Amino acid sequence: MNWQSLQRSRLARILLWPLSLIYGVVVLARVRAYSRGQLQPNRLRGAVISVGNLTVGGVGKTPMVLWLAEKFLAAGKRVAILSRGYRGTDGTSDEIELLRHRLADRVRFGVGADRFATGSALEASQPVDIFLLDDGFQHFQLARDVNILLMDASRSLTNEDLLPAGSLREPLSAMTRADILIFTRAETLPGVTAAVTNLSSYPVFAASTKLLGFCRFGDSSIHLQSAEQIGSGPFLAFCGIGNPQAFFRDLENWQVPVAAEKVFRDHHRYTASDILVIARAAESAGVQALITTEKDAKNLAAVTFDKFPVYIAIIDIEIAQEHDLLSLIHAKLAAHAGVPS
Repeated sequence: MNWQSLQRSRLARILLWPLSLIYGVVVLARVRAYSRGQLQPNRLRGAVISVGNLTVGGVGKTPMVLWLAEKFLAAGKRVAILSRGYRGTDGTSDEIELLRHRLADRVRFGVGADRFATGSALEASQPVDIFLLDDGFQHFQLARDVNILLMDASRSLTNEDLLPAGSLREPLSAMTRADILIFTRAETLPGVTAAVTNLSSYPVFAASTKLLGFCRFGDSSIHLQSAEQIGSGPFLAFCGIGNPQAFFRDLENWQVPVAAEKVFRDHHRYTASDILVIARAAESAGVQALITTEKDAKNLAAVTFDKFPVYIAIIDIEIAQEHDLLSLIHAKLAAHAGVPS
């Protein structure tokens, strides 16, 4: 960021600070209304595990939901995922389509603003053992049995303001509501995993992003290629996700040579004109191919790429002390009478 941009950013934060103050009062009043019992959450019959965060922007919620779904499916549980379907249409979104692609018909989906209503509809047709509530930390309307909060280890929230001046949905003190705290992208800061692992008396864990491989856009096969197999590049990397810098940093860590970057709005649906802009930037940078995220690939259905091949990065997460985390989740589920463990 240059000096002029930095000055504009500071000015915007100053001008928006009064709105952040009002926002904070509203948020606090809402939290207190639920904590004092003035407002009551609705409870589903199945156990509810919430995965959320304190900020706008990506922290790895979708990979975490996918990871949990796979673990519970492996344990023989009937799993459903509840999502608002943010910026989606027709009962789906890019994140939902990504999860559907990975999990297929092994998991049921409930998409809508009223997560209790969608969850109740799923239960009415077939029992559900585990509901995974995507982006649910601030969704107080639905009672949950385990509250998992994700924090991006690569992003400092020191002196960060509440919306709209900053990126915080709630003050940092809201962390105390979490049953389990997971620092994502731990691989970006040396020592994070070791430090978190040493906090054995606290429910804190570290998660790292793992590259599974790359698939070519438009290729119906499930064959994944390594970073070496997709060529020596250079590449143009583009994305429309909550934290684009994290993706670019991942590519650097995976030793994928990137000569140019293009950033679009989170959940951006690509058009033919967007592809033209990307192609021109790619030609100018002299790249050999394009590279993007799995979530972005779900927003590319309406376009074609004529001049450059496009590769999609397929990722997973690895959690230090995985067994301890799963044991803790099961213990918290078992602590609720009548909840499957």
